[in-house]
Amino acid sequence: MLYSMEQYKKDFIDFMVSCGVLKFGNFTLKSGRKSPFFMNAGAYVTGLQLSKLGEYYAVAIHNTFGDDFDVLFGPAYKGIPLSVATVIAYSKLYGKEIRYCSNRKEIKDHGDKGILLGSSIKNGDRIVVIEDVTTSGKSIAETFPIIQSQGSVRIIGLMVSLDRMERGTSTKCALDEITDLYGFPAHAIVSMKDVVERLYTPGGNGLITDKIKSIIDSYYLQYGVR
Repeated sequence: MLYSMEQYKKDFIDFMVSCGVLKFGNFTLKSGRKSPFFMNAGAYVTGLQLSKLGEYYAVAIHNTFGDDFDVLFGPAYKGIPLSVATVIAYSKLYGKEIRYCSNRKEIKDHGDKGILLGSSIKNGDRIVVIEDVTTSGKSIAETFPIIQSQGSVRIIGLMVSLDRMERGTSTKCALDEITDLYGFPAHAIVSMKDVVERLYTPGGNGLITDKIKSIIDSYYLQYGVR
């Protein structure tokens, strides 16, 4: 059976490329790995880009988790604009008011005190966490106890832009590790399989050339999930 992709996923890949968010070359990740590709959500900088980004996330969250949640939590710092843009898009596309919440890196001791930014989290809240990408799950390890400390709440799941499809700290990919450790599903708008399928044409001169495809294949032989 041929692998097919929803149109919005194809459009999202093209969108990441056009915004300079998804790049190919030689990059050193926080983990120390030398990667032939890199995704940087910090490159979304204009109103139109953030508006469209929020819509892509909203569609992915709606299709994956439905509407039965109350808060969209975006870990500091990149998760802050992601969560804001997405709750605006959710209201526009689906007519539901979702509250946004983020954490501060440092607890504020004056004015609007505390570790949270945006909405408070209260007992009974159902929460979806939103991030750009996860390789090691470090951000969730920091975020999970913050959310849980707010009361009797339920994390519905995690949505990221890109599933890098590589091992985290074990033989499983980082998204599967998160599910195993914390008990909620972790999904991505697109995977690197989707990206390669969209951008690579054998013998062509597109963004993913034969040479880059060979380097990506070698990278996954070393770090990919087996």
